[in-house]
Amino acid sequence: MELQAVGKSPAAFLLTGAVMPIYVYQATNADGTEGEVFEVIQTMSAPPLTEHPENGLPVKRLFGTPNAPRTWTDSQAKANLSDKNLDRMGFTKYVKSGDGKYEKVVGKGPSNISKPPRG
Repeated sequence: MELQAVGKSPAAFLLTGAVMPIYVYQATNADGTEGEVFEVIQTMSAPPLTEHPENGLPVKRLFGTPNAPRTWTDSQAKANLSDKNLDRMGFTKYVKSGDGKYEKVVGKGPSNISKPPRG
């Protein structure tokens, strides 16, 4: 998996599989005031940008909070959405049993629900 540039803009990348960090930069306007804040997907080994890729203004890289998944991995998502967990949290889960009919798996509510007839 990799990211591929699809234009001159640093934000113009297609995700083809690899995970790369997103860096946040801020431009400095000609009068010295803070300018546009923008994000760039770069490899960790790439040198920091020194100028805005579209307008040439000087930029500095900003430090932000790392975005590392902690509680929402595939295995944890399955555990969080388990029937036992859904019931404990007060949700009701229905599973389609055929032709617009659904049967309750966990939770409170009617045992079966169905779509109203058309017409």
